[in-house]
Order: sequence, then structure tokens, then C-alpha cells
Amino acid sequence: MFVYILKRLVAAVATVLLIMTITFFLMNTIPGSPFLTEKSTPQQIQLANEKYGLDKPLLVQLKNYIVNYAHGDLGVSLKMQEGTPVKNILFKQGKFGLSIRLGICAILVAVIFGIPLGCIAAYKRGTWIDGLLRVLTTVGVAIPSFVLAATLLIVFAVKLQWLPTLSGSLKSWQTYIMPVISLSFYDVCYIAKLTRTSMLDAINQDYIRTAKAKGVKNKWIVLKHALRNSLIPVVTFLGPLTAFIVTGSFVVETTFSIPGLGKYFVESVINRDYTIIMATTVVVSVLVIVMNLVVDIAYKIVDPRITLSSTDE
Repeated sequence: MFVYILKRLVAAVATVLLIMTITFFLMNTIPGSPFLTEKSTPQQIQLANEKYGLDKPLLVQLKNYIVNYAHGDLGVSLKMQEGTPVKNILFKQGKFGLSIRLGICAILVAVIFGIPLGCIAAYKRGTWIDGLLRVLTTVGVAIPSFVLAATLLIVFAVKLQWLPTLSGSLKSWQTYIMPVISLSFYDVCYIAKLTRTSMLDAINQDYIRTAKAKGVKNKWIVLKHALRNSLIPVVTFLGPLTAFIVTGSFVVETTFSIPGLGKYFVESVINRDYTIIMATTVVVSVLVIVMNLVVDIAYKIVDPRITLSSTDE
């Protein structure tokens, strides 16, 4: 296990370096400058480039990024909060924290509701309950998050006035309701469909027939045997989902005026704030890599037959 994890960590470092390199060159292929405004002069742009080292050759700039990141220095904002350390913007100003709180709530909702709904649909296979759940989950997967978010906002905040119009910094439990539903609804439906499909496959296995022949009750067959062996596709889906959902959704955060990481990332792209683009990309990449490793370890917990070794791919 230790050798396996060490191998994955080495691969993770190489992956992050590759992502940084690709992101860096993609940023610099777009013509223009983060300091270009209607009032800026060529001299002012040149001075700003010199101040932040953007006048150096691209390979030198890339090397500086990598060396600084190795020392924990994410640089400073070039435009949006000029001169402010990116580390402070992402972590001390609470942008990352807001996205984490919202994302964790959405993941919990997706798991708590998605897996049981999938189990019920599989257990009631062929009944009206199964048909209703299949229709609802299919519709749920097809509805874009921005449509659901706007609908919730209009109905529950504007017309009925049951919930606050803007969630802002998520200071009360009421402010979480609409953003969490908007962020988790697709995942609830998709997890339910995954669980149903994998559970139906598990129910047809020989060990389930053996359990039935021994007189084990159907509910225990579903909960103890079929569910555990049908969770691997769900765990696989939850790995990258956790990374992306925790780093924030631009659509949801914009709709509900939540100043989280997702909203800030898109704004940084629009404003060509290179250091923030690079930092948020690296944060998302690290989270995806970490969650993929967690998923691999979770496989072993869900199904002890799976072995992890340094030779596994």
C-alpha cells in the first residue's frame, strides 16, 4: 500500500507540473495584456510587465511559477486585487471556504438522497415506483443547473418570499437551501441512476441467488450484499465530482451572489489575471488527483477483493 501511494504521489507531482505548463502556455497564447485598459499607455504596460516579470521569456516565467509554487508562493494578483497575495485571496478572504462549505453540503445531499433512491428503484423494479423514479431522474439529469437555480430563486425567494433572495456569504442555514439544491440536484439524479443500474446487475449475480436460496430476506439481500457490491460506480463518480463541486460552480455562485472560488475563477479569466488563473487551476488539479487516490483506497474498503499494489494501473 505504501509503495502504491508513493508511486501515485510521484505521478501526481508530474501531472500538476504538466497542467501548470499547459495552462501557462494557453494563457499566453491569447493576445493582449492584463494591464491593457482604455487609459493605459504602452509605457505603463511595459512598466507593469517589468514589475511582475512578464517581460521575461516564457520559459523563464514558467520556471519562476514552478519554483515559487514549490516554496508555497502563489504570487500576487495582477489586476483584480492588484498586489494582493493570491494565497490571501483564495484562502484568507474566504472564497475557497465558501465553495468548500457549499460543495460539502451538496455532496452530502447527493449521497444521502441519490443512493437510497437508486436502491428503491432497483428493489421495486418494474413497478410504478421504479417508473416514476426513472422519469424523475432522467428529467433531473436533463435540467441545466442555471435553469433550476433561476426557477428556485423566482418561486421561493421572489414570489413566495420564503427564502432570502441573495445567499451572499452563506451566514444562515436558509441561505444554503437554494444553492445546495441547485448544485446537487443533477448529482442526486445521476447517482440514483448509477445505483439502480449497478444494483440490478449485482442482483443477478450468483451470490445473490445463493443468499435467496438460504432464505435471506430480500431487504437484507439488497442492503448487505447487493448495495455494497454496486457502490463502485458511485464511488468512481464521487471522486472527481467532489473535487469540482467543492471548488465551486460559477453558475450557482453567480445566480445567488456567492463570492466563491468558481465565480472568482471565471472573473480572473475575463480579466486575464494570470496568477489567479494559475492558482485556481492548480488547486482544482490537486483536489482531483487527491480525490482519485481516495477513490482507489475506497475501492478496497467497499470490495476487499480489490488489491492495491505498486503495479496497479
